[in-house]
This record gives sequence, C-alpha cells and structure tokens, in this order.
Amino acid sequence: MDRVAPHLIARFVADLAAVWPDDGQRGGRLGIAVSGGADSLALLALAHAALPGGFAVATVDHGLRDGSAADARLVERACAARSIACSTLRLALEPGSAVQERARTARYTALADWALARGLRAIATAHHADDQAETMAMRLNRGAGVRGLAGMRARSQVPGAPQLPLLRPLLGWRRAELAEAIAATGLVAANDPSNRDPRFERVRIRHGLAASDWLDPAGLARSAAHLADADEAIAWAATREWAERVEGGPGDLTWAPQAPRAVRLRVLARIVVELGTSEPRGAELARWLAALESGAVATLAGVRGDGEKVPWRFVTAAPHRHGPAPS
Repeated sequence: MDRVAPHLIARFVADLAAVWPDDGQRGGRLGIAVSGGADSLALLALAHAALPGGFAVATVDHGLRDGSAADARLVERACAARSIACSTLRLALEPGSAVQERARTARYTALADWALARGLRAIATAHHADDQAETMAMRLNRGAGVRGLAGMRARSQVPGAPQLPLLRPLLGWRRAELAEAIAATGLVAANDPSNRDPRFERVRIRHGLAASDWLDPAGLARSAAHLADADEAIAWAATREWAERVEGGPGDLTWAPQAPRAVRLRVLARIVVELGTSEPRGAELARWLAALESGAVATLAGVRGDGEKVPWRFVTAAPHRHGPAPS
C-alpha cells in the first residue's frame, strides 16, 4: 500500500534508534500521536514501513472546532486500512484564553493515560526542524535563556508522566522532506484552519520565517541542538556546585556560591524546588540572584534568601498571616 522511499525508511530507522535505543531494540511497543496533519501522517507512514506491528496510534479530538471529529475519523480510516491499532481520545475543552496551552496540557495528559494503560514504552510525535525553528524564534522574542532556546529535545519526558519518554525522531527533518515521505501513500492530510490563524503566535512566526529567505530554519534547528548540549553542561555543573557548595537539610540550606552566573541560576532553581512552593520563571530567578549578590535579603516562591554574608542562607519562609494574630 505505502511506497515510502527506502532511503527515507532507513533514515527514520536510524533517527528513531538514536532517541530510543533500549526499548526499541528489545521490542518495546511505541505509541504514536497522529493529529491527521501532513507531518503526523508522514510519521505514521514511516513507522508503518519501519515498525510493522510495533506501535499503536492515538489521535486526540480536542472538540474545539466543528471539523475535529472528522480529522479523528481520517486517522482512524488510515490506521484501519493498514491494520494499525488506533484510539481516539476525546477531550472536552472550553474555548477561551490560552486555549493552545490548555489544549497541549490536556492532550499530553490523555496521551500519557492511554500509553500507560496499554503498556506502551514511549510516545513519539512528529515535531520537525521547521517546528523547532518556530519554537526558537518565539523564545528569542521572549528573551529566553539557554534552556528555553534549546527548544524541543529529541528525547524528553511526557509532561506529567516523567516515567514515559517523549520521542521526537523527526527533529532533523524538514517539512518538505516529510511531504516526500507521504507523497506515494495516497494519504490526504486534514485541513485545520487554526494552522493559518494569525491570532496565534506560532502561525505569525511561521509566516515570518517563510517570508524571510535569508533565515534558514534548518540552521536555527541545529543551533537549538547545540544549545541543548550547552544546557546539559550547565545542568552537570550545577549538580557539581550543589554537591560541593550547598549544605543543610530540610527547610534550611546554606550555599557558598563559586560558579558562574548561569550555573548559579540553576542552583537557585533547585533551592526553590527543595524549599519553596512553586517553580519561578527565569526572570524572577535572575532578579533574586541580583538581590542576593548585592547582599540583600529577599524572598521568592516561599523561600527566604539571605545574601548579607557568605555562605548565603535559605529557609522556607513563614506563611503570611491574614487578620490579627491570635491572642
């Protein structure tokens, strides 16, 4: 049925093995998220050629537009024609603000529940180099640091399910290459109008990149990969700084900082995780670090930091009282 070019199949096999070396070699079954768009259908076709019988498919119907049920049926028919197990995960999201962020959270929660219930070892998505370039451009606009600019990782964890790997074997592929992968399959992609709606930031960035022939999305994606390597190096250095310079126990830590600023920010983030109530944004951590370096006492996310002398001291802050103190 599908006549995907052999060189594309071989490339996909190598890229999948790079992000899933263990379970893939032991025959672990993979879960694949397929929306019905061209990119995810290309992933479906490549997996069908490379892993016959070794994966299952889930498609998510967010219920946010009239055509979403039809898109799910398109995926169901494509899988049925290829004897691939397919599940439709229906959500009940309300329209409104931050709808894409809410949809992403609900989608990954549903996919994780589906994969774990079926004993699947990982989930793969069809994110590719053009997606990565768009992500990097959006984060550049927000002034993101190294971790944010590293963009999507080829292998990470499903949000909310850290025991479940999230694989992106197509991050090195361009959108046009994926179109080539499905050209001979007869698959016709779903038409999601939100992919052309300029109200969404990603759509505006996509159009901007397409109109700027001096920008190379593949080059941006490669830079994101280099930044991911740098992010790993900073994380390694922060672990070492913690082991050598942080002391104390539950609710009370001291730290005699020695590392460069990027590493200090990571150590502060871990201190907040250990002692605080929430995970702060990078800009909040940067302001907190500046206050401590100036010798101030400052509180962030339920953690009181005292930078008046070295080592700095961090304690869980007392909760705010409302109303008069009891007599």
